[in-house]
Amino acid sequence: MNNIVNCRKCGRIFNYVVGPRICPACREENENTFQRVKKYVEEHPEVTIVSLAEECEVEPQQIQQWLREERLELKSGSGIALPCESCGAPITSGRYCEKCKHELAKGFGDAIRNKQQAEKKEAPLKSKDDGSRMRFLCD
Repeated sequence: MNNIVNCRKCGRIFNYVVGPRICPACREENENTFQRVKKYVEEHPEVTIVSLAEECEVEPQQIQQWLREERLELKSGSGIALPCESCGAPITSGRYCEKCKHELAKGFGDAIRNKQQAEKKEAPLKSKDDGSRMRFLCD
């Protein structure tokens, strides 16, 4: 099935398959910009988002998105810090601090175990001779 859409960045028409709705040319440009930003961060580890955005001519929101996606990693002591989306603690990439990641994982694990236990309690007991009964198909 063809899914023809307009690029959100430049407006060109292209065949959309998966991912962000930007054309292949804009996607390549975006990747080149990312590589430039990544190299700059490696060479200037204490850079701030504002100065990084100015030096690399990229929007600060784009830098924050790469950090949230964990594509861009910063060294400890960097001038860039994001707030954890749960508790607000400063982090260098991703969405949550290690403490909140641990709590979320534990919460998911507990929820799965509780659901499995509830399903076991609700499952009706089958009699042992169930397989020997004759069954009829009716129209």
